[in-house]
Amino acid sequence: MRRLLLASENKKKLAELTRLLAPLACEVVLPSSIGGLPKVDEDQMTFRGNAEKKASSAARASGLWALADDSGLEVDALNGAPGVLSARFAGTHGDDAANNALLLAKLEGLPDARRGARFVCALSLARPDGAIALSIEGTARGKILVAPRGDGDFGYDPLFLFTEPGFPQTGKGFAELSLDEKSTISHRGRALAELVRRLPSVAGLTNAR
Repeated sequence: MRRLLLASENKKKLAELTRLLAPLACEVVLPSSIGGLPKVDEDQMTFRGNAEKKASSAARASGLWALADDSGLEVDALNGAPGVLSARFAGTHGDDAANNALLLAKLEGLPDARRGARFVCALSLARPDGAIALSIEGTARGKILVAPRGDGDFGYDPLFLFTEPGFPQTGKGFAELSLDEKSTISHRGRALAELVRRLPSVAGLTNAR
């Protein structure tokens, strides 16, 4: 592997992955730098299924190793919803304010003990022929707050308080954490750390330093 295609135009994800893979002889590129990718219908029932579908499609279209992700929120009291529909929970894709408002409405009046939830991030790496080489899942356990807190990041972060046993409890919601604080405990941070650990043996990368 000399180049890794990130199956997303998210420049924040690009910067994060580029930084993490800096010690390895691998360039991370966006779809726009290779002429774009076919649209993929995210119609799978699981985060892993969607991530694998996107990674496989991107790899076959580009002839490159490709990495894709899918992530979202699973709420215990809602039987795992919004799940794979997290980004369009209220009907419009990416409307964070509407999604958060709907979530709060559905949980209105529930005590802390019944507000448990977890974030999930699935990462999938596909070989140039589209075969899946690696799939990883990272999770972060917590609860849904009764009102938004903090102005950092996006999505459901302002409503999520990390409470997972075995980790330092800051008392801060996800949107109140610094990037460094969040990267050590978040679902995405954990999934990426595992990717970096396993990528050299899976893809034959070597340390460039």
